[in-house]
Amino acid sequence: MTDFKQSRRKMVDNQLRTNDVTDHRILDAMELIPRERFVPASKKVIAYIDEDLPIGSDDTGRVLMKPHIFAKLVQLAEIRADDVVLVVGAGTGYSAAVVSKLAASVVALEENPDLAKTATEVLVDLGIENAVVVEGPLVKGYASEGPYDVILVDGAVEVLPATLTEQLKPDGRLAVIEGRGGAGAAKLYQKSGSAVSSRFGFNASVSLLPGFAKAEEFVF
Repeated sequence: MTDFKQSRRKMVDNQLRTNDVTDHRILDAMELIPRERFVPASKKVIAYIDEDLPIGSDDTGRVLMKPHIFAKLVQLAEIRADDVVLVVGAGTGYSAAVVSKLAASVVALEENPDLAKTATEVLVDLGIENAVVVEGPLVKGYASEGPYDVILVDGAVEVLPATLTEQLKPDGRLAVIEGRGGAGAAKLYQKSGSAVSSRFGFNASVSLLPGFAKAEEFVF
């Protein structure tokens, strides 16, 4: 029988600490949250390998991103204890569960009804009361609960719509991975007045979220 508690500890020590994840709150949260609860039954035994793990049906293309990439993205966002956070692309709820240990409250946005249902059920079962799952198109964000101190995009985008940065509070931050495959890079966007600036965080390869691909160009 798999010792998931030991697996979590090894994940933190061997994957996170060795990849410059130094925020002890993130290390503690990821050692606490049972990642195996957020993957299909057939994947539980490999829930802690440092690979993207498919979630939902095969045709969704959705994954839990590699633990160390996810941890570094969360660290880049510099989430504070009094922050209100929007997670875009919540999937089965793992990212919202981790962030719930760092922030005051979490709005977890998911457009796939099956994934959203799973996320709600697992978060409730784990007794996480400061995170709520909402359904809607990922590219539109969730303005009715905003503006937000932090927006965390749980997956890659080719195009970051202004709709999301517009839902940030003044001095709000948005952490996202831009680009496909080897061209992917984590970036932190910060709002100052009406202006939004960005800076490079680290290189990363993550599956593209639905709705965030570039429009195909016509070739003549």
